[in-house]
Amino acid sequence: MAPPAQSQRSPSPSQPSGKGEVSDLKMQLRQLAGSRAPGTDDSKRDLFKKVISYMTIGIDVSSVFSEMVMCSATSDIVLKKMCYLYVGNYAKYNPDLALLTINFLQRDCKDEDPMIRGLALRSLCSLRVPNLVEYLVGPLGAGLKDGNSYVRMVAAVGVLKLYHISASTCVDADFPALLKHLMLNDPDSQVVANCLSALQEIWGLEASSSEEAVRGREALISKQIIYYLLNRIKEFSEWAQCTVLELVSKYAPPDSNEIFDIMNLLEDRLQHANGAVVLATIKLFLQLTMSMTDVHQQVYERIKAPLLTLVSSGSPEQSYAVLSHLHLLVIRAPMLFASDYKHFYCQYNEPFYVKKLKLEMLTAVANESNTYEIVTELCEYAANVDIPIARESIRAVGKIALQQYDVNAIVDRLLQFLEMEKDYVTAETLVLVKDLLRKYPQWSHDCIAVIGNISSNNVQEPKAKAALIWMLGEYAQDMQDAPYALEGLIEDWEDENSPEVRLHLLTAVMKCFFRRPPETQKALGAALAAGLADMHQDVHDRALFYYRLLQHSVSVANSVVNPTKQAVSVFADIQSSEIKDRIFDEFNSLSVLYQKPSYMFTDKEHQGPFAFSEELGNLSIGSEPADDILPAQRVEANDEDLLLTTTEKEESRAHGNNDSAYNAPAYDSSLSQLAVSQTEGELVSLDQTVPADAPQASSAIDDLFGLGLSIAPSPAPSTPLKLNSKAVLDPSTFQQKWRQLPVSISQVLILLYLSCILYALTLLQ
Repeated sequence: MAPPAQSQRSPSPSQPSGKGEVSDLKMQLRQLAGSRAPGTDDSKRDLFKKVISYMTIGIDVSSVFSEMVMCSATSDIVLKKMCYLYVGNYAKYNPDLALLTINFLQRDCKDEDPMIRGLALRSLCSLRVPNLVEYLVGPLGAGLKDGNSYVRMVAAVGVLKLYHISASTCVDADFPALLKHLMLNDPDSQVVANCLSALQEIWGLEASSSEEAVRGREALISKQIIYYLLNRIKEFSEWAQCTVLELVSKYAPPDSNEIFDIMNLLEDRLQHANGAVVLATIKLFLQLTMSMTDVHQQVYERIKAPLLTLVSSGSPEQSYAVLSHLHLLVIRAPMLFASDYKHFYCQYNEPFYVKKLKLEMLTAVANESNTYEIVTELCEYAANVDIPIARESIRAVGKIALQQYDVNAIVDRLLQFLEMEKDYVTAETLVLVKDLLRKYPQWSHDCIAVIGNISSNNVQEPKAKAALIWMLGEYAQDMQDAPYALEGLIEDWEDENSPEVRLHLLTAVMKCFFRRPPETQKALGAALAAGLADMHQDVHDRALFYYRLLQHSVSVANSVVNPTKQAVSVFADIQSSEIKDRIFDEFNSLSVLYQKPSYMFTDKEHQGPFAFSEELGNLSIGSEPADDILPAQRVEANDEDLLLTTTEKEESRAHGNNDSAYNAPAYDSSLSQLAVSQTEGELVSLDQTVPADAPQASSAIDDLFGLGLSIAPSPAPSTPLKLNSKAVLDPSTFQQKWRQLPVSISQVLILLYLSCILYALTLLQ
């Protein structure tokens, strides 16, 4: 069986298109296998290069396996490397062929050249064939005792490869003990680092119930090994230093003196040029001093300068990673970073993701002393030609205002944004003004005076229009034109594509009706009729809820729609302190960059399932439908060609005089009749007993709002569903109706997906 192709590119005319070219290569390699003539190695190189290039583009050249092995009998290290690459690629998928390589690899493990010994040992451990593990024990044992550091370094990693192939063989050969001895006695720092990395993974993968694994882990974080590694940390590479620091973070010093000793040993690591080493050191310092409050605060002061230096002296990617960790620290101790807010000002040449994070930093460090300077800087960004940054800066100003810092001046700045006559600025400002009014109702007079001059026709973004509609309904008594603005929006109901806007419009009209009934009566009737006929389920249900609520009791409807106002103290989208603590515990990891604990992006229950879309072969991740799939509610009324429904069903869908597709259901005969007092402008409920045989039970509310809805009689018992045996449906119509159906079930089909991929690769080969 050939390995899966590494590329799906079609071979060019110069590449082999059949078995003839591979056969020619095989014959040429066989002729050169036993040749000792001058220039043979150069010819072998050319042939080896062809074989490797064919293998790289996915062409099966496993038929030349034996010839490649025979040609490997050379002292040319370049040929050795290419041969090892070829063998390692095909041995895993051809265990029988891999057996042919054992002899020459074992022979090369004893070569005089240490480079060849190391390469051969690495290739031998990379075969990954379980049946050949017995041939790895001897060369690995010799490699761990080799006089050359490169061979020992390869052997240490080879032990880990052996463990992944056969853990029992690795443990029975006592390789972990050999690695530990080598780690504590080898003069080469890279060998020590490889031994440490292999031991961490071996003892970490061992079952927790294994006494040997527990003892190994305890021995690895003993004081002797920790101090040995810390004293040699300057000799290690940057990657190895991070490994050592990660190990030290698991060590629990018995007293404070030992904590200070470790911190003094690692003090100079905070000035390291590599950001990973600095962050690993900071994580260690924070963990060691977690129970020492005063020292912990001093650590914050000490690590501030190195972090700010890394932010300003590095690539944008490094700046973003460091800023993400700095943002986490700022959230925990904002006062310590309040005086350094100018370090978070945006530079013109920075990418968007760095600027956005800096705006979040400015929001986090804002307090009473620096709010004016920060808001002034953010207001400059609002006029930026970069529209996303302008939006983010306006949101940052609003977040600072919600933190109760200099609210008076910030509200004036936000209202000035509305005079910039830029659509995106107006949209973001309206959303923020809505949140401010929810938290600070006392500023309603100043805000409404400006908001009332904004025409709803000039606001196109759904969130901004929803915010404007909310203010029209919430402060209808203070905005003179509120009923008429809402009436104009209702007239454009069919042109409004956002369900969120239509939902807010229904609620706003209800609020306005209870405050200014005479002016809003007609608008409420039109809104209820349009909502009942709406194809979106949420909009339809809310309109039906309001309709039934008004029929039940006017006072109850008023208390539901217009409850007692209470200022919002904490918004729901603010991240909980528990989540922040979990992220802090995973400092110096991807959790800080993603701003969520690791279980949220690693555990299977938090990942979206694999789901196949309606079109065959199109795999999508998650449960969101494709853009071209119509909502399930928008099923046309021409389904009668498939199903023959009863007469009662057709009659129940009859349209009223308001062109609504909805017919109000039957209610009890004792309903509250509504009337409007034109003198006082208040809604009055006249509870009157209506005879049970009255033909119009809800005529009062229908007449009041101009709905003209009639009460349907009690539904008759439904008759069994009958199928049309002569139904004819063309393929395109069937496909359209199939897409309109809701998703009934979504399952993880990973095995089917992988089978399809393997089948496709087989066809391509």
